[in-house]
Amino acid sequence: MPLRNRLRLLAISGLALFTVSASLPPAAADGPRSHRPSGGGLSATIRYTEYGIPHILAKDYASLGFGNGWAQAADQVCTLADGFVTLRGERSRYFGPDAAPDGSLSSATKNLSSDLYFRSVRQSHTLEKLLRTPAPAGQSRDVRELERGWAAGYNAWLAQNRISDPACRGADWVRPVTALDVVARGFALSVLGGQGRAIDGITGAQPPTGAAQVPEAPSPGDAADAARRLLSTQNADMGSNAVAFDGDTTANGRGLLLGNPHYPWQGGRRFWQSQQTIPGELNVSGGSLLGAPTMSIGHNANIAWSHTVATGVPLNLHQLTLDPADPTVYLVDGRPERMTKRTVSVPVKGGGAVTRTQWSTRYGPVFTSLGAGLPLPWTATTAYALNDPNAVNLRFSDAGLGFSRARSTADIEAALRRTQGLPWVNTIAADSSGHSFFSQSQVLPRITDELAERCSTALGRATYPSSGLAVLDGSRSGCAPGSDRDAVQPGIFGPGRMPTVKDAPYVENSNDSAWLTNAAAPLTGYERVFGTIGTQRSMRTRGAVEDVSAMAAKGRLTVADLQRQQFANRAPAGDLVAGDLAAACAALPGGSAVGSDGGAVDVSAACDVLRRWDRKVDTGSRGALLFDRFWRRTTAAVAGAELWKVPFSPADPVGTPNTLNTSAPGVATALADTVAELRAAGIALDAPLGRHQSVERNGKRIPIGGGTESLGIWNKTEPLWDAAAGGYREVSAGSSYIQAVGWDGSGCPVARTLLTYSQSSDPGSAHYSDQTELYSAERWVTSRFCERDILRSPALRVVRVHERR
Repeated sequence: MPLRNRLRLLAISGLALFTVSASLPPAAADGPRSHRPSGGGLSATIRYTEYGIPHILAKDYASLGFGNGWAQAADQVCTLADGFVTLRGERSRYFGPDAAPDGSLSSATKNLSSDLYFRSVRQSHTLEKLLRTPAPAGQSRDVRELERGWAAGYNAWLAQNRISDPACRGADWVRPVTALDVVARGFALSVLGGQGRAIDGITGAQPPTGAAQVPEAPSPGDAADAARRLLSTQNADMGSNAVAFDGDTTANGRGLLLGNPHYPWQGGRRFWQSQQTIPGELNVSGGSLLGAPTMSIGHNANIAWSHTVATGVPLNLHQLTLDPADPTVYLVDGRPERMTKRTVSVPVKGGGAVTRTQWSTRYGPVFTSLGAGLPLPWTATTAYALNDPNAVNLRFSDAGLGFSRARSTADIEAALRRTQGLPWVNTIAADSSGHSFFSQSQVLPRITDELAERCSTALGRATYPSSGLAVLDGSRSGCAPGSDRDAVQPGIFGPGRMPTVKDAPYVENSNDSAWLTNAAAPLTGYERVFGTIGTQRSMRTRGAVEDVSAMAAKGRLTVADLQRQQFANRAPAGDLVAGDLAAACAALPGGSAVGSDGGAVDVSAACDVLRRWDRKVDTGSRGALLFDRFWRRTTAAVAGAELWKVPFSPADPVGTPNTLNTSAPGVATALADTVAELRAAGIALDAPLGRHQSVERNGKRIPIGGGTESLGIWNKTEPLWDAAAGGYREVSAGSSYIQAVGWDGSGCPVARTLLTYSQSSDPGSAHYSDQTELYSAERWVTSRFCERDILRSPALRVVRVHERR
């Protein structure tokens, strides 16, 4: 090792380049059961490299958690603190009961319903009960130590630093946290797909009275349509693409992985990038969801993994038959059972409190809606209870820790089988030995097709085939979900039932079901609750399968090929539609089409723009914005059966449907409305996309490439339209923590990463938008994983953080 690097290593291990001492407010440390801020003399070394990426070095798990909590607070204190207000049920107290939370931790539409739910979780001591469950059904000791340390590190940063971020500078709601607060964050993430979808319905459920107006229940057909829309992964603010290639397709016989999760760009479901190291025990790099003590997506020296939001439905409903004399009593096998109730009080801004009663059954909480589109009224004869098996699952972090320790895809599979901790995602992985791996290993209620056939109510017979949402007869005990022998907890599928593909040339998922994980060998045999088989795929899945199957067939792949795929920005919808649309446009009599207001619009200039468009959504693509606005209108207005001349065929799921039906009512209207819209906004029809799709950071406009879900773009971007401001002027969700990983036999992984929205949410930070500018320019960060690469960083800054005893 060169003398300069040896001297740097001595500086790091000894005096360090810069030392920060931290102490907590006087309080004794305790485990997750403590309701006091954590303590205990913990310490860690944080080495910062380019773009503010911390490499956290610690002697044990509690100390690693400490460094993690400290570093996350340094970058994201306001976002984290806002989330802890949510988890403590205090939003109404600080922000008012009628304001809306940011949606990161629940579906609640108002602070009051959010507070009622999370206060009920705390008052029922749900978390403490789950923490007393021994592993593997409960958390491991190592994860509890990470959580204890994370809380201590967050508190230490608060105690020794002044907040500069104007989002919470001087705010009285920024307070120290306990390990139980960290656990609560993991719980909230676990139930996002279950109870988290129904918080308004849970907190608003009240037994009917004679004076109350009970809303009308939807018809089974309407309920089926609503459930399909609600549970569609294509409509969610979280999605993802991921592909793993096995060694037969790569240049050196080793595996490759490209992970491209699509998550919100603001709020508490952002990723945060780091490396976590305990010498001889753990060494992993990647992205963590904010507040998480373990890596969510990442790589180590031997494996890389990513996740995609899965199609499995992690909840089911039980339709209750009520005692005619008392709507809080339900019948099971002809015997009455009384609902349990809990009274919850929420302090509100300005003084006073709001008190509500929440009701529960043997199946779970009583609730009255799954979002505004699916009301489930509590009447004198019928009520509904929600079964969410993830409400007893705190194993999310143990799964992440298991992946972080893994040395092969076989170890990834073993971690999934051991923990069964993932509530709503698939796992895709590759390793340095050349293996590829996919598994839809989710915590799902054990709803078999046979059980649904035998026990579905009339409502369930409509919703289960359409969406996978089972509505079971709660009056029969034999209609509860069963259990598998190999399951970690009762009432869920065991690991042996999970759709899994190993060592295929490629495994890919873009938020459709597991069916076309490898299109050459479709995966079948799983229950409907996991997802569909033989149904139309999304435009993004179709484009992704076309791309990755062609890559696998070409072979001799490298990390550079993954990087090119990430920013290919091909628009599959454009490939299918733009040519026919341009021809139909040119054939319009007089070059005009009738808009939705009945007026004629001259669209002739759009024809040539569409013909010349490069079918991409690069920032310089001319015509991309025109097609984007047209396609959004068309897919919203024209039914799928009318949109295409060639319908979907299970025999050609990637190639069908195809051929735009240009004569379908609504197509020409959508073109007219789009041309009128862009002209009214002063936007040229052939303007480069990046001129009108951008974000603004500290007064600087940063062009953003990529495109919306319906276009089928791998590099997904969900921008917010503001015609008055000149187009798309912010991104709500899309590509987030991206990693392209391979191996070359050197012992150091070949990894390129990007955190699209950058590390810090503080506008005053040097790392508020630096990676966003890289993303705009389609440039990558070279991962500094090995010690020699960390020490060679020209931006190296070392911080020693510790508690003062």
